[in-house]
This record gives sequence, structure tokens and C-alpha cells, in this order.
Amino acid sequence: MRAEQEFVNSAAFCCNIMHVWDDPGFQYEYFNAVLINEVDEEGNSVELGGDFLQPNDHFNNLSVNLSLSTVQVPTNMYNKDSAIVNGVFWSEALNKVFVDNFERDPSLIWQYFGSAKGFFRQYPGIKWKPDEHGVIAFDCRNRKWYIQAATSPKNVVILVDVSGSMKGLRLTIARQTVSSILDTLGDDDFFNIIAYNEELHYVESCLNGTLVQADVPNKDVRIFPYLIGRESAFADNLKWMACANKGYFTQISTLADVQENVMEYLHVLSRPKVIDREHDTVWTEAYIDNTMDDGKCPVLMTTVAMPVFSTKNETRNRGILLGVVGTDVPVSELLKTIPKYKLGIHGYAFAITNNGYILTHPDLRPLYGDGKKRKRKPNYSSVDLFEVEWEDKEDTLRNAMVNRKTGTFSMEVKKSVDKGKRVLVLHNDYYYTDIKGTPFSLGVALSRGHGKFFFRGNVTVEEGLHDLEHPDVALADEWTYCNTDEHPEHRYLSQIEAIKLYLSGHEPHLQCDKELIQEVLFDAVVTAPLEAYWTSLVLNKSENSDKGVEIAYLGSRTGLSRINLFVVPDELTNQDFLTAEDKEGVFNADHFPLWYKRAAEQVPGTFVYSLPFNSGSENKSVVLASTAIQLLDERKSPIAAGKWGLKWLFLSHTHFYIDRRCDISPYSAM
Repeated sequence: MRAEQEFVNSAAFCCNIMHVWDDPGFQYEYFNAVLINEVDEEGNSVELGGDFLQPNDHFNNLSVNLSLSTVQVPTNMYNKDSAIVNGVFWSEALNKVFVDNFERDPSLIWQYFGSAKGFFRQYPGIKWKPDEHGVIAFDCRNRKWYIQAATSPKNVVILVDVSGSMKGLRLTIARQTVSSILDTLGDDDFFNIIAYNEELHYVESCLNGTLVQADVPNKDVRIFPYLIGRESAFADNLKWMACANKGYFTQISTLADVQENVMEYLHVLSRPKVIDREHDTVWTEAYIDNTMDDGKCPVLMTTVAMPVFSTKNETRNRGILLGVVGTDVPVSELLKTIPKYKLGIHGYAFAITNNGYILTHPDLRPLYGDGKKRKRKPNYSSVDLFEVEWEDKEDTLRNAMVNRKTGTFSMEVKKSVDKGKRVLVLHNDYYYTDIKGTPFSLGVALSRGHGKFFFRGNVTVEEGLHDLEHPDVALADEWTYCNTDEHPEHRYLSQIEAIKLYLSGHEPHLQCDKELIQEVLFDAVVTAPLEAYWTSLVLNKSENSDKGVEIAYLGSRTGLSRINLFVVPDELTNQDFLTAEDKEGVFNADHFPLWYKRAAEQVPGTFVYSLPFNSGSENKSVVLASTAIQLLDERKSPIAAGKWGLKWLFLSHTHFYIDRRCDISPYSAM
């Protein structure tokens, strides 16, 4: 997280240095994100357009430009307005900063600068497409990262005139103005709406008098009057009201004026931060990135942002906000700091915001539905911790984490698995603390009996690599054995290739998890005899064996798996079995496979049989038989789980054991 803060710091510094006074007559050609790849009738690129985008797998195969940023301007703004063009010109120096940041950390996603004038500079360059009405309504100044960075938390009371004079267009403009003001509020703000004519009444009766902070003694009250309509009879009185209460007066005559005029109050509220030079870094709650969302696997992001102010001596006392710089951080990157293999079979990490909303948690499911029809759940970004850790009836865990405390907590929980169809009863120990420099608190849940010990085996590098490179061996896709994102030359390495390179000692810049590699090499060696065992079964199978075992599979707590097919792939009853589509059946960034979890809860050596719930009376389903594997010495503890896929008409009870191939060191505490 420190790296992301350094990136926005460098971008903010660049903006401060390069900012120049606006020249009303200045004209400058730039790449407009809406006009990129657009051509005229003769096939030539249109003005402010161009054709320079290429698909990139790091950005979900979107067409981007890694050398340049592009500029998006909302449809309701003139893209060649002098204020826009001047800002685009001096902010172009950010291109080099963005490119340098990405070269230093290739795991970065989007970097951007949201201008107080309304334009949005985004790296890498990408094309923006209007909606079905030809409109792009996105205004960076309405985004939470912009609002949180530009202003401090605030309490807002909106007074709306609903007297007889507020009819027709006036009332429509007033409603749109209130809606636009509400769009500028974040999770740290409090508000209420009061309508008045001859008397006052709350718009929502259940919120009567709930804005407690607004009544705190010595609280500064600032008034921002909006005069609706073209008449100016009350303008002088409203101007006096604004000036006497450190506010700002604005007259809104048409619907087109609403957005820009509402933004004025944010600029005024940001002035104290400018004058006091408060360049605070802010982090947002988790959200799904629209550009990276394919509807199947949502990419949850958090944004780190920082305000940019004019620091020139002649403008410092006026408190001019230039905009906000930010970068997106995939939540999955945060999870990599706590490797899954250290948390045990049922353990997990989670994080919440200072408001108790979940940043990441295994039970946060932002989408509903199946397949390509999956849609976002309403309010998915404001799911509270008590909604998933519901056994904590007194909110002890939630309150401690919201208050940024460090401590422990224990309780019995019921965890649903297999999409809510099965339940495991566990006793969890929770460990939590705050994450410095962010509004987040981090928690780790460890289930008793798992995750507190691990085995270290004494195997040579040569022996381990020999068994790791067998074709039946795979490593967990979402686990990080080596960081292949940090340097471009490592980006296309598989994890096994990266491990080989790391162990060769010829690549000092490759960062790897030494403990995890040591353990996965050990697992590769002790499970190697299974290849010969499974091969002998295939060679000796009877003519009637097509009704029996289809697949054998073993997984270890280091994410290593071995697989053997007893039928050709096209004859598998379940084609999604152990594929990326089988989310609960494979090793994931935040959970072990379902069959592994269930086997680990049983007595080692006994089998757990699972039949799909949707099988009905048909005999085409596959029965999953899984068992935990234990060491054959005085210390009985499951170190892996094995699984068999069997047809419904044939159940095979086959026990297999792994000979001890090497000495095992004593238990080591995590």
C-alpha cells in the first residue's frame, strides 16, 4: 500500500509543478477518449481522435495504449473550452509519471487525474463509448474518490423551498439540484433534507432530528444558497446570507446549469485544505470496475487518491483546487500479503472500512444469478461486517475493528459451503488490527485445529524440481509462489517456471516465498509415488471399469495437486470438474476446495461421499469420494486430501497411503 501512496504523491507533485495560469485564447490538440478510433466519411481520423490502441491481457484484453493517457470530457461540456484545453495541456506531463509508475509496478491497473474543471485524464489510454443515447454522463467530480480527497467529512442540511412559486421547471430544477448535491456526499458525510413553505417538515419523516452532529456546540455552519430560476429579486439577500456564513451563492437558471453550479460548493469547502496544505491520502470502499467487469468474475477495486492544489505563491491564499489524482488497487493484491497456505483449511483474511463496510471477505458476493446473466447486487459496496459475521450478536468484533483497535476475539460459527447447501460448524479465533495510513482494519480468522502448524521436509532442490515438473502436477492458479508482476521480463512465466528460475540463483530480482517453495517441493516428492500407482490401475483396469472411477485427484495444503484420468477427457460426466468454472472445487485465493474442507473434518482414512444436489433420480452424476491423508507415524495429522470421481452406479472404497520418503522436522509455529 505504501507503493500506491508513493505513486499518487509523485503525480500530485507533477501537477503542482506543471500548473500554469489559464490562457483564454490557448488552443491545443489532445487525444479525446470518446473520439479515439473514430473516422470521418473519407476514412481519416476525426479531430482529437487517433488510432493507437492495442489489446492487452493485463487489462482484460481491452485495447489500450501503454505510452499515453487519453482525456474524457462529459457530454454536457464543450471539449474545446479554453479552461478544459489549458488543463489538458499542463496535465499532459502526467504521461511520463504514469508510464514510470507502471514500469515500477506492473500490477497497477488504472491511474488518473480528475480535474476540478471536469475533464478526466486516464492511463493507459482507452476509448470511451457513449450510451444508447449518445451520452457519456460520467463526471469524475461525482466519484467518491474525488469527493473524499477534495473535502473533509461534512454534515449537510438541505433546505428546499416548496412554496407555491416552485412549480413546473423551477421544481424540476430544484429536484435535480438536490439529487446532484446528494451525489457529492460520501460514506463519511451526514445529511438530511427539510422542505419548507409556511412551515418546516422533513422529507423523510423517519429521519426527524437524526443529524446529531449538526447540533454540536461550536460547530461551524456554512450556508450555500442556490437561487432557482432567472428572477433575481432575492439574489442580494441570498448573497449576503452566503457571505455572512462562509458560503457561496449560485443561481441556477436551467437544468444544464445544475451540475457545474453544484460543484462550486465543493471547491469552497476544499479551500481550508489548500491553505493548510493538507494533502491527505484517502482510500475508498470496494467497488466493481466497469471497464474490467466481464460479468463472470468481478474485479473488486479500491482507489487511493490525493487532492492536488495550486501551490504557487500568488494563488495559495485563494485555495485553488486543481483536481484529484488516483490509482486503482485490485483487492486481490491486498490479499496476497497474507498467503492462504498460512491460514489453514478454513482460515481467511478480511478487511473493513472505518464505517464497518466490507472491503474483502470470502462471503462478500457482489453478483447474483448464473452464467452471463449475473448482475450486481444493490448496495454491494456497503455490506456491513455484521451481515456476514452474524454470530457476533453484540458486534464486539465489528466495533473493535471500526475503532481501529488491535486484539483477539473467539466465537463458534456456522459456515455455509457448496453455495449454501452444506454447513460446517467451526470455532474461529479472530485476530485484528488497523492498517496504517488507510481507513481499513484487517482481520484474520483461524479455525481451531487448523492453520497453527505446518510440516517442513528435508528434500533436495534437484529431487523436488524433478517431481514438481511431472505433467500430472499443477499449482494453485491464484496463489503467489513467486511475484511475476514486479518485473516485465517475469510477467509471462508460469509459477513452476518462476520457481525453477528462482532456485537456479541466476535471477536475484525475482521475489519468491521461500517457505512456501520449500514446502511445495516437499509435497511434490512425497506424493510422487501416486503417479506409478495410478498408472498401474489404468493398465490393469477391467473391461467393466468404465462404470467405475473416472478421475483421481490429490491436493496438498501448499496448493499442489495431482490428477489422473481413468477415461478420456471427452467421456467425463462432468466437463466442468476441476476447471476454472468449478469455483468451489479448486484452490482459490481465499479458500481451499470444498472436497478438501469436508475431508479434513472427518477421521483420516474415512471417506466422505458427495452427490450433486441437482442429480435427481438420474444415474449420470458423479459421486465424489474424498479422504484426508495422514502421516504414518505417531503424529497423526492430515497433510493432504485425496478425491475420486465415481459414477453413480459404482462406488469404490480404495485406501492408499504415501510411504515416508524423508525425515520430517518437528512442528513449527506459524
